[in-house]
Amino acid sequence: MNRYLFLALISILFISGCTWVHLTSEGELVQKVTASDVEECKRIGEATVSVKAKVAGINRSSEKIAGELLILGQNAASEMDGDTIVPVSDIKEGEQTFNVYRCRLKR
Repeated sequence: MNRYLFLALISILFISGCTWVHLTSEGELVQKVTASDVEECKRIGEATVSVKAKVAGINRSSEKIAGELLILGQNAASEMDGDTIVPVSDIKEGEQTFNVYRCRLKR
């Protein structure tokens, strides 16, 4: 095998295994729940988030994609002053939509 091809393949595998999405300290305070858990909460908006579903033409792990979308949803909700998210769409091509709620009293 050509040395450069081997190095390129190793690089692709390394990159596809890494996560570039990090939970903010504000995002840590946002919880993911089901629709039945937010009946007493105020809906404040919607957040659609996305990540790359493929890297260099290779499909990424569905678990990794789901985890990164959750983190991005939490971060987006915190920026909207929300504290709770509910997924309202399935993951499709690296994209998911969450409803954002405020369930706790503001202090």
